[in-house]
Amino acid sequence: MSPPTALALPARSGRHGPHRRSWATVAGRLAMAWCACALAALAADAPEPALPRPTVTLGLLAQRHQIQSANLRGFTQFQPFAFSNRLAASGITFQHRAVDDAGRNYKAVQYDHGNAVAAADVDRDGLPDLYFTSQLGRNELWRNRGGGRFEDLTDRAGIALAGQISVAAAFADLDHDGDPDLVVTTVRHGNHLFRNRGDGTFEDVTAGSGFEYSGHSSGIAIADLDLDGRLDIFVANVGTYTTPTRGSDGAFVGLTDAFSGHLFPERTERSRLYRNLGDGKFAEVGQEYGVVEPTWCGDASFMDLDGDRYPELYLVNMQGDDRFYRNRGGRSFALATDATFPKTPWGATGIKFLDANSDGRMDLFVTDMHSDMTQPQTEAGARFQLRVEKAKSEAYCTVQWTEAYLQGSTNNLFGNALYLQRADGTFEEASDRYGVETYWPWGASAGDLDADGHTDLFVTAGMGFPFRYAVNSVLLNDGGRRFFDAEFVLGVEPRAQGRIGKVWFTLDCSGADRNHPGCAGQSGSVPTPGALSSRSSVLLDLDGDGDLDIVTNDFHDAPQILINDLAERRAPAYLQVRLVGTRSNRDGLGARVRVRAAGGRTWTQVHDGKSGYLAQSALPLYFGLGDTTALEAIEILWPSGAEQLLKSPALRTLVTATEP
Repeated sequence: MSPPTALALPARSGRHGPHRRSWATVAGRLAMAWCACALAALAADAPEPALPRPTVTLGLLAQRHQIQSANLRGFTQFQPFAFSNRLAASGITFQHRAVDDAGRNYKAVQYDHGNAVAAADVDRDGLPDLYFTSQLGRNELWRNRGGGRFEDLTDRAGIALAGQISVAAAFADLDHDGDPDLVVTTVRHGNHLFRNRGDGTFEDVTAGSGFEYSGHSSGIAIADLDLDGRLDIFVANVGTYTTPTRGSDGAFVGLTDAFSGHLFPERTERSRLYRNLGDGKFAEVGQEYGVVEPTWCGDASFMDLDGDRYPELYLVNMQGDDRFYRNRGGRSFALATDATFPKTPWGATGIKFLDANSDGRMDLFVTDMHSDMTQPQTEAGARFQLRVEKAKSEAYCTVQWTEAYLQGSTNNLFGNALYLQRADGTFEEASDRYGVETYWPWGASAGDLDADGHTDLFVTAGMGFPFRYAVNSVLLNDGGRRFFDAEFVLGVEPRAQGRIGKVWFTLDCSGADRNHPGCAGQSGSVPTPGALSSRSSVLLDLDGDGDLDIVTNDFHDAPQILINDLAERRAPAYLQVRLVGTRSNRDGLGARVRVRAAGGRTWTQVHDGKSGYLAQSALPLYFGLGDTTALEAIEILWPSGAEQLLKSPALRTLVTATEP
């Protein structure tokens, strides 16, 4: 993600005049980045494979834990709980494999944006299953057998898409038959529409469906845009970042100036909006509906923000201004970015709607990865990993992009954005005040990890090879007033066994790879290290014990299965709600659900299915209820307009709400 070398701007422009990222909040994450830099530099002198060693942390890991522990003393009602990686016990053996352009033949190209993990109960046995996408090799579906164990269902399910350079995945009931279907995007291998046969096996029904498209596709958003009871699909297209030539790994070779692609209009690939016609047929209606995107869009999300039940559409743009479209009665969309979000991040990658301040209104969190990337930083990272130099750079402290590259930045933010919705429907940007600035973020998953009644955030982060290590972030919501960093306190960081790197590839410096830059001054077999990093995540009750766990899809490595021990320490008050639409779409996407406690406290969620970066899942809604001892009712406003009241639901249960 490297823009051309340019002069340094005096400040990060945006928000209300010049904007400087909340460095006090991010300082620990930057220290971790330098920790990995120091580790790799030290390891480069070692005769053994140059892997970062947890014993050479210079005390930074322990220091960050101490800082977070001290900060959490300001948390109103923090009660200890922790996560542990149970990958080995789960039986999941999936390994993400990156293309060579993100490793052996590294170049700054959008391949490094990674892949999705999505979840759904594909075989209707009551347990959520996991689907991981990969670039090389195959995608894999893992069936949940209960008790924290999984089995590989990929071959029987028929959704491996081996060698197709997959990107995003989304589960939703597209044919209204009661089971989750699957949408998968790829890079230049065509996007895929899979129909669930009802038993967890799938049929590729793309051909003849109207969904056919092949390009540089990315994220998926699914909603009923016209409230006809059928789910429609938006597919984000990044823009051309590869050549027609294939490398030795079978992938299309990336352009050397891929991250200047937004400066070349001819590389634009219009994103696609598909209207569901029923009977497995779709019509591409982007132009008809007014969604003709010239942006480098990586992901998107639907959400009704004006209360008319028709979902609006927000598109994140990794190379410029985001776009926000108002839904005009399900007949068309009108661009309304300037009137609604006058300043947007410049380099956005992830998006999640949530009620961040617990006032019952939907807020918006956008992660901005590309503001943390500069040409000197890219070059320094590549040089030190290839052992040409060991000095560290401080390039990340300044933005070094020209206005010609940014194409105008007065309406941009440089950093994450948290937009809080006011009572009059306008939005206030409050990321600094709420403490949600993070470093090298990809995207966020939202859920109440400590079941205290307030929605928390898990933010995936890091670049992998050839960059330094960066931590994933757990942001605990303190009563809707702000968020606290807690990944070290909760055991998410450091990773199990202090592992932050691996051998990404091995060079034959006396043979085929002798001219590789990594072989300078080397001979024989040379293992080349790279830092670990995560891309996509999903929060769900994986083991059925009443608390939310975390699953990641890591880049060029195994996933993390982070099991929450909250339910082992105490019995959390919670409620799960599964929606079954009748007149509305079967998944109830777009439904507004309000849970009311006997004492008058309320919790509100809108079911949008968005589960993390590049992914959409089919899961029940999870409400943490704090110290609530009894519930009064569940109120549901369905997309059809039907209103439903379920009285006196029991705590610690899964309620299936069928639209009347």
